[in-house]
Amino acid sequence: MMSQRTYLVAANWKMNGSRAANAQWLRSFTAARETFACEVVVCAPAVYLADLAAQAESARIEVGAQDVSERDDGAYTGDIAASMLVDVGCRWVIVGHSERRQLHGESDATVAAKAAAALAAGLRPIVCVGESLTEREGGKTLDVVRRQLGAVLDRVGDAALMRGALAYEPVWAIGTGRTATPQQAQEVHAALRAQVSEKSGQSEGLRILYGGSVKPTNAAELFGQRDIDGGLIGGASLNANDFAAICAAARSRNTAPAAAN
Repeated sequence: MMSQRTYLVAANWKMNGSRAANAQWLRSFTAARETFACEVVVCAPAVYLADLAAQAESARIEVGAQDVSERDDGAYTGDIAASMLVDVGCRWVIVGHSERRQLHGESDATVAAKAAAALAAGLRPIVCVGESLTEREGGKTLDVVRRQLGAVLDRVGDAALMRGALAYEPVWAIGTGRTATPQQAQEVHAALRAQVSEKSGQSEGLRILYGGSVKPTNAAELFGQRDIDGGLIGGASLNANDFAAICAAARSRNTAPAAAN
C-alpha cells in the first residue's frame, strides 16, 4: 500500500530581518508563490513573530519560532516559554539547531526537554540533528544523529514526535555552500526513519527535512529522494523569490513504505 507525506518547507531567518524588510518579504513571497504541494513555515526572530502571525493567513504561511525554553515560566531572564509563543500565534518551533548546540552549549538532554515543552504547549517542534565535518570524515555520522534523535525519542516518544518534524542538517553544510549529495542525505534520512520505526514500527507519518545549503538549483533533486520530505532553509530563505522556488520544487508524490531493516 502506498502512503503519502505532505512536504514541509520551513524558512529559518536566523538573526536577520526588520519590520520593513519582513513586510517586503511577505509581499514578494505572496506575489511569487503558486499552488504549492507543501506546508510553508517561516521561523523568524522572536520580536517579529506577532507581526508575522497577524499576516500569516493572507500570506498562506504558518509561523514558527527559532528556539523555546524548556521551562514553563519563572525567573529565567531572556527565556521565552512555549505558552508565550502560542499566545502570539506560533504553531511551530525549531529545537536543537546546530547553532544552538554549538554557540549556546545545548546538550541532547536540553534539546529533548525543549521538544517536550513545545509539545506540551501545543507547538509542533522541528527537531534538528546533524554531524560535524570531523564526525563525518571519521565515519561517525550515523552514531551522532542516532544519539541525538534517541535522546528526544526517549523523552517524548515516537508518536509525539510525529506531530512535529525531524530535520537532518549536517553542520558542515550549513551556510558553507557545501551540500550533502542527495544520496548522502537519503542514507541518513533512511537511517533516522528506521530508528523511529524500531520504537513502534510506525515511522511513515514522520516528516524528515533536509537542511544545509538548499537552493533553488538543488532542491528538486534533494526533495525527490524517498525519505526527504522537505527542507529547513537558512540563507536562501531570506530571498522571497528563492524561497518560493524551493517551495515549488516540493512536488506532490506518493511514497512506498520503507523496506524493513
